[in-house]
Amino acid sequence: MTKKELENKLDELKSDYVRIQSDLDKLVYVRGRASSAEEQLIRLENEIAEVRKKLDALE
Repeated sequence: MTKKELENKLDELKSDYVRIQSDLDKLVYVRGRASSAEEQLIRLENEIAEVRKKLDALE
């Protein structure tokens, strides 16, 4: 992947993270099942870390 593609992917992952975090806040507020959202956040955190590592390697 090019640097621009990695930056775009990172932006997309961050956007997804913010959206899911908002959903998680709503689930916690209404005492819903939050475990699925928490798992998605963990997965996204790992993906963000991987993309950042790839970007660092390019620089």
